[in-house]
Amino acid sequence: MSQPCIFERHVQADPALVERLRRIPVANISDMMMRLTAGGPRLRPMHDGSPMAGTALTVKTRPGDNLFVHKALDLAKPGDIVVVDAGGDLTNAIIGELMTSYAASRGIAGLVINGSVRDADFLRKASLPVFAAGVSHRGPYKDGPGQINVAVSLDGMVVNPGDIMLGDGDGVLCIPLEQAAAICAAAEEKHSQEEQTLKAIAAGTLDTSWIDAMLRQKGYLAP
Repeated sequence: MSQPCIFERHVQADPALVERLRRIPVANISDMMMRLTAGGPRLRPMHDGSPMAGTALTVKTRPGDNLFVHKALDLAKPGDIVVVDAGGDLTNAIIGELMTSYAASRGIAGLVINGSVRDADFLRKASLPVFAAGVSHRGPYKDGPGQINVAVSLDGMVVNPGDIMLGDGDGVLCIPLEQAAAICAAAEEKHSQEEQTLKAIAAGTLDTSWIDAMLRQKGYLAP
């Protein structure tokens, strides 16, 4: 890590766009990103399952240390998602009940921790979205170093300050801010198509002829 530094974030996602994305399943949005975005599988919901959507405020910290996370909670604006790259190490928890309660009191919209959390019983009942890679009862250090509002990587998923962060039961997804409007429009169309498919399933009218057509095209069925 280079010299510790705290930067200002100069971009903010449009709240109306964030709200549109909140209403779409993460899986549908992921499909519109060519299924190339990593970072979701290890980061699991630790809360009551409420969906997460907001603007990323990023933190890069030494594994097991939360000094810069405390500072980020003070810097975050209502609607922000504090995204912490703690190296994926699970030895020491980065946040727990106290920090989560403080985040909720400030209107923060979610916490994403590439590392451990603790006070899991409390988090599981809370509505503030918390996604993490694991749980550990061992507390954090408060020594630094760290960086705030720099690009971070969560198991290959790059998150820049100001990007839109989403999360539901399928995991966490980052949408680059400059692509968010186009991805949202495509994902809304995808979601609408799936709703029509569900109606066809319920009505018993689903057309599955495409399956045999695809098998023939690939040579798995005789013409």
